[in-house]
Amino acid sequence: MKEPADVSLADLTTLRLGGPAKHLVEAETEGELIDVVRECDARGEPVLVVGGGSNLVVADEGFDGTVVRIATRGVEVDVSASCESDDIAACGGILVTAAAGEPWDELVARAVGQEWVGIEALSGIPGAVGATPMQNVGAYGQEVAQTIWTVRTYDRVEQRVRTFANAECGFEYRNSRFKGSDRYLILSVSYQLRQGGLGAPVLYAELARRLGVERGERAPLSDVRAAVLDLRRGKGMVLDPEDHDTWSAGSFFTNPVLSADAAGRLPEDAPRWPQPDGRVKMSAAWLIERSGFGRGYPAASEPQNESGRGPGSGGVRAGACVSLSTKHTLALTNRGGGSTSELLALARHVRDGVHDVFGVDLVNEPVLVGCSL
Repeated sequence: MKEPADVSLADLTTLRLGGPAKHLVEAETEGELIDVVRECDARGEPVLVVGGGSNLVVADEGFDGTVVRIATRGVEVDVSASCESDDIAACGGILVTAAAGEPWDELVARAVGQEWVGIEALSGIPGAVGATPMQNVGAYGQEVAQTIWTVRTYDRVEQRVRTFANAECGFEYRNSRFKGSDRYLILSVSYQLRQGGLGAPVLYAELARRLGVERGERAPLSDVRAAVLDLRRGKGMVLDPEDHDTWSAGSFFTNPVLSADAAGRLPEDAPRWPQPDGRVKMSAAWLIERSGFGRGYPAASEPQNESGRGPGSGGVRAGACVSLSTKHTLALTNRGGGSTSELLALARHVRDGVHDVFGVDLVNEPVLVGCSL
């Protein structure tokens, strides 16, 4: 276990924002991870658990407690585990269990390289394995709820290790029983994948076009990964220290899921995806752009539009050290020298603007630590 001193949380987040950590511990084993959290709980000290830091917005004041950075590693592969009532090997599958601290994209790359099917469209997503079940990570037609078999946790209330089957995780769009709660410390995640050279059916239209296949058809795993990485790079969603468009927390707002009546009141050309429960998922990016917030907003050269928004409106100034990505309007970025307070001001301005124009409430996707919208 390591205990670095004088650490800024900006060094632990992909936004590169956030104040100092009062105390930082790097837990390299599962035992160390449980022990340090249990000890903090016993003395009533606040705990912030950090993996890859890709989904965190931390206050400029930092965190007045112990920050536990998960550095556990390890991947186990089991081809003889049960697959409901059948043998998982017999149904062409394997069970892959990864420690919470494993870098997610490294696991995806390994899966593609070894022809494990089911997470290839989740390539390029930053962060650690332990974060994937928390918000039911998803992209390009896949989400981890489709492949997670079990989530192994430490229950801080009952002070014991508990394992949850997929059906017990409460998975929903960008949500689960683990999100928004400090009760469960995720230790490892098991994924049920299938063996094969072709990826899962391609359900996302943009990805299908890039691959040159029809929706529902399949493509080689390596081609799917390459296409997803290419699409994500074009949106600034693959980490690059030289590209400030990647200094973000990914998509800052989730796509709103509305009732059929509410969706029907939006313009006909608004992208929409009907859901099994009768509700309709709308595009947050489309709503943001049509509310007057273009890529790179607020840019010095950006004129006002019919919504009345332009440089300097709403307390957001042109030339600020934070802006919407120049590649994708869903990402709020740190252009260097920014602050969390500036980022949140921009987020509020965008959120309120969408509500004023369309009456839709956008919800932040990243976890806010010591701050709020």
